[in-house]
Amino acid sequence: MKDNNERIFSEQEQIRRQKLESLIKENKDPYVENSYDRSHTLQALIDEYNRFDKEDLSKLSDGNIISTAGRIRLFREAGKKAIFANIQDQEAVIQIYVREDEVQETNFAYFRDLDLGDIIGVKGIMMKTDHGELTIRVKEFTLLTKALKPLPDKYAGISDIEEKYRRRYVDLIVNPETKKVFQKRSKIIRTIQRVLDEKGYIEVETPILQLIKAGGDARPFITHYNALDSNFYLRIATELHLKRCIVGGFEGVYEIGRLFRNEGMSTRHNPEFTSIEIYVAYKEMNFLMNLCEEIFRTCAEQVNGSTKLTYDGNDYDFSKPFKRWHMVDAIKEVCGVDFWKPMTYKEAIELADKHNVHYEKYHFSVGHIINLFFEHFVEDKIIEPTFIIGHPKEISPLSKLNKDDGRFTDRFEFFINKREYANAFSELNNPIDQYERFLDQIKQAEAGDEEASELDLDFIEALEYGMPPTAGIGIGIDRLVMLLTGSDSIKDVLLFPQLRPRGN
Repeated sequence: MKDNNERIFSEQEQIRRQKLESLIKENKDPYVENSYDRSHTLQALIDEYNRFDKEDLSKLSDGNIISTAGRIRLFREAGKKAIFANIQDQEAVIQIYVREDEVQETNFAYFRDLDLGDIIGVKGIMMKTDHGELTIRVKEFTLLTKALKPLPDKYAGISDIEEKYRRRYVDLIVNPETKKVFQKRSKIIRTIQRVLDEKGYIEVETPILQLIKAGGDARPFITHYNALDSNFYLRIATELHLKRCIVGGFEGVYEIGRLFRNEGMSTRHNPEFTSIEIYVAYKEMNFLMNLCEEIFRTCAEQVNGSTKLTYDGNDYDFSKPFKRWHMVDAIKEVCGVDFWKPMTYKEAIELADKHNVHYEKYHFSVGHIINLFFEHFVEDKIIEPTFIIGHPKEISPLSKLNKDDGRFTDRFEFFINKREYANAFSELNNPIDQYERFLDQIKQAEAGDEEASELDLDFIEALEYGMPPTAGIGIGIDRLVMLLTGSDSIKDVLLFPQLRPRGN
């Protein structure tokens, strides 16, 4: 069977559409109800009534009519004149019991003709079966929505992993564990907000469309703004606008929002992702490490009830202080190369050639080579929670220089299980130095680095008005959710991840 748009319907779908046509002819259109008054959600019924035994519940429920609603997930006939079914809402599943002598013969036949996936409202009393299962004894029911497509097999679910992501709405219906992941995601975000709000920081919103590509090393998405006849970028970071807020007099601001980076997709990367950036005046990098520990620890406690967790076969305890490791020390310990020693760029690339570390022509400083050594030898060795500190100034254009060694900045990246979860630093607030570093970024772009930042003169002007010493951190929300929910892929924690168009 096809419709006017050449959509092909399966036999099951055809039967359901025929049922819908019959219902409409009988003046029982299942889509006309605007609402349904529930006295309880399913979880509220369980919480209120499950503690009673069968006899006490019978006395308590006699004449006490409840109303609730849910999607039919299971049918089981109990003879010719009674049916058990399960209905499901956002939080729970509960059994219902429908008898012909209590809902009338025509209504009972109507109920028997419903399908798995249909959404119904029910009124009745609470009871327990001989096996002790809490059940709604239905006195009245209303078909609220007819499901025209059948749900996947209860046990097989959605076998194609891409279809699971593409039709997330079906995945949420048939897989309670998927729903729990996104409930936990919401709880993680609310927990972070509470931690920061209690410190007096203000949640703000900054532009997603930006004229300048800055605030991070990434390839942007570009769009054309017709009203202004100009090309704009989808933001790759919220950093520079949030620091403008600090210039303006706010002393603690944060933003949770979408960032966009026109890069590859993998189990760890999605081109559209969620990050939180936090900026606090009169603080520095070490303050941020403590704040980062507090956020991870509190989220673990709130979401999983413990600071201990297992992820990817490794055990972690967030109640313990996280390791702090200088990038140069890490390189020396892992591969024996000592970048503490002063050296020329020529000597650095000779070391890179000797150790098969690939570099490009825009990696024009010793600092770039140090970072490449770290990425090549160290990053995939980090398992325990670790702050990598001491990034070279050439790869940290927005970071303040270290007072003791100007080759490096007061910056850290936070890693767990080979993955970066946060990037932070004491913010550069010297407008002259910042201008020079932007010029270095322009040189990198001219040499072929597509991720280099552009010159943001408005931001330089903002710094010229004076920004106090400030600490700033960005934390990847998606990876944090992966960690705390035990998810293997970033697509598992994004409700609707980006996918290739069908047929490509």
